Amino acid sequence: MSKPSKRQKALSEICSKVQQPMEIDQCMAFVKNLEAGLPAGIKPCRFDQTVEIAIRLGVDPKQADQIVRGAIVLPHGLGTVRRVIVFTQGDKIQDAEAAGAVAVGGKELADRIKAGWLEFDVAIASPDMMGVVGPLGKLLGPRGLMPSPKAGTVTNDVAVAVKEYRAGKLEFRVDSAGIIHAPVGKMSFGSQQLAENALALIRTIVSLKPQSAKGVYVRSATISATMTPGILIKI
Repeated sequence: MSKPSKRQKALSEICSKVQQPMEIDQCMAFVKNLEAGLPAGIKPCRFDQTVEIAIRLGVDPKQADQIVRGAIVLPHGLGTVRRVIVFTQGDKIQDAEAAGAVAVGGKELADRIKAGWLEFDVAIASPDMMGVVGPLGKLLGPRGLMPSPKAGTVTNDVAVAVKEYRAGKLEFRVDSAGIIHAPVGKMSFGSQQLAENALALIRTIVSLKPQSAKGVYVRSATISATMTPGILIKI
C-alpha cells in the first residue's frame, strides 16, 4: 500500500479538526475551500475535481424489495456532457441523432459493442429493441451501462431521454454495502449549486424508501471531492 502524499496528509489534518457533521451548504463551502488551507509549497489540484456524495442507507440490498435505485435530473447538472448511444429503429433514429446521440442503430450497433467499442457513457433503448440489447447484458451490466426501464433508459421517447442524459441526468443504485455513491457536480460550481444538487438527490432517495426497510433509513452522508477526504453532512 502506497504512503499518503504530503498533500493528502495536509488535507486529512485540516479535515480532522471538524468535530461535528456540517449543514450541507457549510459542508460544500468547506470542501471547495479545502485547498486554500494547504501549507506553502504544496500545490493545489490542477483539474476540476468531481464532488461526490456517499449516502449510507438502513436497507439490506440482498433483499430484492430493499434495492434503492432511480434517476434524477439535477438542478444544476453534472458539469459534463455525456456521450449517449441509442438502440432504436425507424423514425426514432433521426430523433435520437437530432437530440445529440453519438451513435444510433440496432443490430449493427450491438455488434460494434460486442467487438469491443465502449466509447459512451449512457445507453438508451426503445422497448422494441430489447431483443437486440438483451444479449449485451453480460458486457454492459457490470459497467452500469445496461438500459433499464427503472432508470428511464428504456423508453419510447428516446429524444427526450438523450437530451436529459446529455445534460446530466443521474442514475443511482445502492451497492452491496447499502451505500449510494453519486456525483453532484464539479469544484468549479458554486457551493450553493452543489448544495442544491445534493439536496435534490437526498430528497429523491428519501422518497424511494422501501416499505420493508426498518429503523433509521438515511444513516449518514459524506461529501468529498476526487482528491479530498470526506466530510460528514448533518442529516
